[in-house]
Amino acid sequence: MSQGRLSREHAHTLDGQDELAPFRERFCIPKHKDGSDIVYFTGNSLGLMPKAARTLLNEELDVWAELAVDGHFEGPRPWYSYHENFTELAAEVVGAKPGEVVMMQSLTTNVHLLMVSFYRPTRERYRIVVEKGAFPSDQYAVQSQAQVHGFDPEDAVVELAPREGEDLLRTEDIEAYLEAEGDKVAVVMFGGVNFRTGQVFDLLRITKAAHAAGAKCGFDLAHAAGNVPLSLHDWGPDFAAFCSYKYLNSGPGSVAGAFVHERHAKDASLPRFAGWWGNDPASRFEMGDVFVPQPGAAGWQISNAPVFAMAPALASLRIFSEAGGMTRLRKKSVALIDYLLSLVDDIGTEHFEVISPRAEKDRGCQVSIRAKKDAKALRAVLQDHGVVTDYRPPDVIRIAPVPLYNTFDDVWRFAEVLRRSVQG
Repeated sequence: MSQGRLSREHAHTLDGQDELAPFRERFCIPKHKDGSDIVYFTGNSLGLMPKAARTLLNEELDVWAELAVDGHFEGPRPWYSYHENFTELAAEVVGAKPGEVVMMQSLTTNVHLLMVSFYRPTRERYRIVVEKGAFPSDQYAVQSQAQVHGFDPEDAVVELAPREGEDLLRTEDIEAYLEAEGDKVAVVMFGGVNFRTGQVFDLLRITKAAHAAGAKCGFDLAHAAGNVPLSLHDWGPDFAAFCSYKYLNSGPGSVAGAFVHERHAKDASLPRFAGWWGNDPASRFEMGDVFVPQPGAAGWQISNAPVFAMAPALASLRIFSEAGGMTRLRKKSVALIDYLLSLVDDIGTEHFEVISPRAEKDRGCQVSIRAKKDAKALRAVLQDHGVVTDYRPPDVIRIAPVPLYNTFDDVWRFAEVLRRSVQG
């Protein structure tokens, strides 16, 4: 191993200078078979458990045991208004105003609920523009939305791909398509970060291009929320959805988030699938038969809050707030990835290549490498040595150092195992 900046001693120095280092103790770190902490680099798939999650969940179980139905209006966090605990915390993470965000349902459910309102195709304007290689759930969602409206997905869903021989989609190619074909586009629906390459899309430019073409614009921020700084209100997309179990550490299948820009907040004429929790709270318990949506994203709610699923999410979002928000986390994230790339580059490119963006503005917590031999076997070797990464067929390994709980020493340990694995 090279000395100086690439040494383990340097990693320890960086960890000693890390102001966010104490937050690692707030999470449960799984153990390797040798008793050491594993190197956990799959927070882009499932975040680690905040220790406070158990405390908050047990508190709600105690309320249920002791108060039963009265827990809806009594106790430390009454269930009736439980979603309001997230109003400011979730808005801070995605750069929104509090009324623009609500925690509800699950990710793809929220995509569908929002597209009911914002995908309003006509015979002339019916296309849905997505990135090629979007997460399969998004692909299924937009295809089925087109079908429900009577369109052939092969025609209605347009997948914009990177140029021949490239792994990353250029923003100017998105803009060029919308300028040329925008009169046929009803909605642009991109992921904020591509799940395979880790590419961070320029959401402001995409939003502007979509609106200039007369289309609505929405984003799936599953791989962006809690990963990179977002400014949804200022950027101005019409809608967005995000999960909370990846970088937001809320537990498997936990509650998701929905964003609706404030310019739509009081538009009761927007079609939506209604449920009683989206009704105006002032009249909700009058049990009327006419739906009166409450203003803001909360008006898209259908059912009351799943409290036991939301308690861990609340524990995690409190940590984000205590850590100083996304600006502070982003600074460490950039440093972690810079260090990782320097170590990987030092190994050489005979056995793999980095397919994630190199430019800081185009990347988040994730680095994806394409193995030139057997990626699945390489991932298994890493796992056996206590380094947990993610394999995506046919040849990609995803590595995601998360600033809340990963260390520079984690990065060094990963690189050392990778070096030994590929060099024999």
